[in-house]
Amino acid sequence: MPQVQPTHCRPIEEIGEAMKKIGISRREALKVAGGLAAGTAFSTRVLAAAPPSEPVTPALIEAAKKEGQVVYYTSVDLPVAEKLAKAFEAKYSGISVRVERTGAERVFQRIGQEVSSNIHAPDVVNSSDASHFIVWKRDGLLDAYVPEDVAKFYPAEQKDPDGQFASWRVFLSIIAYNTRLVKAEEAPKSFADLLDPKWKGKIVKGHPGYSGTIMTATYALQRDLGWTFFERLAKQNVMQVQSAADPPKKLDLGERAVMADGNEYSILQFRDAGHPVEPVYATEGTPVIVGPNGIFKAAPNPNAARLFQSFCFTREAQQLIIDVGGLRSLHPQAREKPNWIPLKDIKILKDDPAAVEQQSASIKQRYTRIFRV
Repeated sequence: MPQVQPTHCRPIEEIGEAMKKIGISRREALKVAGGLAAGTAFSTRVLAAAPPSEPVTPALIEAAKKEGQVVYYTSVDLPVAEKLAKAFEAKYSGISVRVERTGAERVFQRIGQEVSSNIHAPDVVNSSDASHFIVWKRDGLLDAYVPEDVAKFYPAEQKDPDGQFASWRVFLSIIAYNTRLVKAEEAPKSFADLLDPKWKGKIVKGHPGYSGTIMTATYALQRDLGWTFFERLAKQNVMQVQSAADPPKKLDLGERAVMADGNEYSILQFRDAGHPVEPVYATEGTPVIVGPNGIFKAAPNPNAARLFQSFCFTREAQQLIIDVGGLRSLHPQAREKPNWIPLKDIKILKDDPAAVEQQSASIKQRYTRIFRV
């Protein structure tokens, strides 16, 4: 069987030096975003004076309580979003969080439709497709707000230099298998292994037209492995689902033996709960996904939005998304679980949100043509 040759990414130790050598313009800075092994680079240097960080004050809390609600559009798995919301509500009684969860591409489309109709519904938005924030910022939809934890703990490349968004969550799009259906020694170790005829009719994967996670992963794989990989994979009679959260569920239920892509955090959650699934970090590298958070300028509840945004980046909230959500965090005080492979030890395929933004439509069209879905 022909072997797929990867493009090797830079190890995490080289990030600092690489970032020093890159970038003059904002656009160029965004194009090297994928050089980060832990996520998306939003800039290589500060091009304008970043707004000062804003603390959570009694006055902010009181103003947020008067508004009484925050509307959160997100593509994170619903149970994770709901647990985050409940933690916020417990800390700030009197303020409810209305979670509106759907796939990242649907979030993007919904906001576009609402804005065109002069509807301004969301306060805070999260997407697993970092390129969406390039568009929203360019269109003047985002507000500048820098939580204290972001200013104090997050590296410059993980936050917008103008303070309009920052990396709230980091995770991977991985291969995985059902341990009841596949022996460890027979499990795929690489993307190339998925092309083996023995997996025909046994693979499930998400769709880049619905999921920002899958869009980012598809971009990285077609760039580094080529579209030929997807053309061969399509011949494997793949079960096509939508969200990046769907392949782990199908795998857990035993409806398919292997998943070609899907979010790592669901697999880690299932495995830690004793379910028959096991992650695989492909030898070619694993696509890394960053999900920023940002406040919309026309937020109907601006004070509650700021309070919620600040909460999302605290060590408390970041530890929550690790412990109950299986996500990775960039907060240095948050701790990964001891039975996880540390993010720094995983070979990754770099992200490039500017390229994703430019190629999104063509990727969806070509993918649909190849898989006929």
